[in-house]
Amino acid sequence: MLKENLPWIEKYRPDSLKDVVGHSGIIDRLRSYVKLNRVPNMLFTGSAGIGKTSSAIALAKDLFGEHYDRNFLELNASDDRGIDVVRNTIKEFARTLPFNSDYKLIFLDEADSLTADAQQALRRTMERYVKTSRFILSCNYSSRIIEPIQSRCVVFRFKPLEKEVIISKLGEIGKIEKLIFEKESLDSLFYVSQGDLRKAINILQSTASLDPNIKTEDIFKVSSRARPEEMKEVIIESYKGNFKTARELLYKLMFDYGMSGEDIIGQIYTELIDYDESKIALEDKIELIKILGETNFRITQGATERIQIEAMLAMFYLKK
Repeated sequence: MLKENLPWIEKYRPDSLKDVVGHSGIIDRLRSYVKLNRVPNMLFTGSAGIGKTSSAIALAKDLFGEHYDRNFLELNASDDRGIDVVRNTIKEFARTLPFNSDYKLIFLDEADSLTADAQQALRRTMERYVKTSRFILSCNYSSRIIEPIQSRCVVFRFKPLEKEVIISKLGEIGKIEKLIFEKESLDSLFYVSQGDLRKAINILQSTASLDPNIKTEDIFKVSSRARPEEMKEVIIESYKGNFKTARELLYKLMFDYGMSGEDIIGQIYTELIDYDESKIALEDKIELIKILGETNFRITQGATERIQIEAMLAMFYLKK
C-alpha cells in the first residue's frame, strides 16, 4: 500500500527516534541505547496516543534498519490476553536466532490486558531467552503489571504531550496536506485532544475531509465536543439555579454535537477545574466534582443518561 493512501496517523508515524515529537528525555535515552547497541527490557506506561507505540517501532527501525521486521514482533495483548499467546507466539519467536543482529525485539502493546497467568509465563520467558530477545511492554496502567516483570524492566513514563508540541506537529501536517487553519483552530484541536496526538491527527483528517479550510466549528462537531464557553454557560446557569435554561442549553449541545452522557460529564469536569474561582469557590467546585463522579458511576452502571444528567444539573444548584 502506498503511504499516501494510509490514514494520517500511519502516514505521519515517525520512522526514526529523531522524528518522535515530545518526551525529549526518554527519546535521548532510547537513542543512547541504539548508539551503544545495548537495549534492556523496557516498560512504556502512560495514557493513549502519546507516543509509546511510535517510540517502540522507531527504536526497532533505528536498531535493525530497513528489514527491521525480521527481528521485531509486535503483538497486542488485548487481542490475545491468555497464557497461550506467551507459550506459543512469543516463545516461538524468541527461541529462533536473530537475523544479522545480537538480539530481537518483542513489543507487547496493552500488556496490562494480560491475565495473571500469562504475566507469570511471560516473566519466565523473559528470563529464559534473555540472550536472544529483548522485551518492550506498553501499558496504560503500570499497576496492572506484576512486580516481577516491572523489576526486570527499565520503566519509562510517558506524559500527555504539551500544547506546543501538538500544535507544531499539526501545523507541519497542515503544510504537507495544503490545509488552511482558521484562527484558533489549532488551539481547538489541542483542546479536544487533551494531549493525545493520535486523536488530534484523526480529528484533523476527519475535519479536512469536509473542507481544507480547517474551521473551529467543524473541529468541535467532528470531535463531538462543545465549545468551552458553551459548556461553561451550562455550568453557571445550573449553579445559579436556572435549571430550565441550563437543561435547554445542554440538550441543544447534545443535539448539535452528538455528545453522550459520559462526554458531557468529562467536558464539564474539564471546564469546572479551570473555572474562575471568583465565580465558583473552590469548596463548591469540590462538591460539584463529587456530583459528577456519582453521576458518571450511575451512567456506567446502566442508569438512564437523560435522567441522570438532569439530576446532576439540579444538584449543582442544591449544593450551592
